[in-house]
Amino acid sequence: MGLIKKPNELVVKTNLSALIYGQPGMGKTTLALSAPHPLLLDFDGGIHRVNAAHRVDTVQISKWEEVDEVMQDPDIAGYQTIVIDTAGKMLSFMDKYIMQNNPKMRKADGTLSLQGYGLRKNMFINFVNQVSLMGKSVIFVAHEREEKVGDEKQIRPEIGGSSAGDLIKELDLVGYMEAIGKKRTISFNPCEKFYGKNTCNLPERMEIPTLINDKGDLIGENNFMTNVIKSYSAYQSKQTELSNEYEELMEVIKENVEMITDAVSANEAVKAMQNLNHIFDSALQAKDLISRKCKELGLKFDKIKKEYEAA
Repeated sequence: MGLIKKPNELVVKTNLSALIYGQPGMGKTTLALSAPHPLLLDFDGGIHRVNAAHRVDTVQISKWEEVDEVMQDPDIAGYQTIVIDTAGKMLSFMDKYIMQNNPKMRKADGTLSLQGYGLRKNMFINFVNQVSLMGKSVIFVAHEREEKVGDEKQIRPEIGGSSAGDLIKELDLVGYMEAIGKKRTISFNPCEKFYGKNTCNLPERMEIPTLINDKGDLIGENNFMTNVIKSYSAYQSKQTELSNEYEELMEVIKENVEMITDAVSANEAVKAMQNLNHIFDSALQAKDLISRKCKELGLKFDKIKKEYEAA
């Protein structure tokens, strides 16, 4: 029983896993690198496309074994965020590693077998979990692709096969970057147009600040994702705080219900419940507990007078 925790006893998560994808040239990598003290794992050879002012410590990956080597390097302790550019290329490196180590996972056309895809999925999940256990955030960058569903065109992350769905299931946030007029924006809310995932009640659409003006001068600090992670952490802390308040509130409600002995005390309890500052479903729980108690006492609710009375 010691392993079972109530909602208010859960450890607050301060790091997150996220995916940023969108249109070419939107600055997806630069945005990902705005997370706290990042280390870039460059699978795509794209670090040269990042403005020199925003480049960070980088590992230019040439084979999957190097990822394992980096994750075991003592120096990784100094970084707070691991940035993967791109998620699609990372999975391609996994493909090569799996097929080299187990040729049976390779189909005649040079792609992974069904069993191989299952192994790759587990490798990806293990990687995300490993980063999380190290107390670090991980941010994946991906290109976009259009997918036709019936007559509608939908935008999805450029990740092979069914991996996009598997990836999103493991992440806390998924944001789509696009240009609205001359403004760059990101939305974490899912819609009929694109994938999204918003687990910390971020605004529906957020404008991304301009960091470099037309003259090439720096005019802003690259800290967008740092602020998002702070918001995520604050939201999780607030949810834990509310869970604690909810448990205390439910104790008060149960005590009031126990004091019901007749129609008069039942109606007094109803009024008392209405004056409470309810949290989550506490109002519904209170109504249900009172209803059950009154049923046990043989009391009936008069819908016209809106109060309990003796049968």
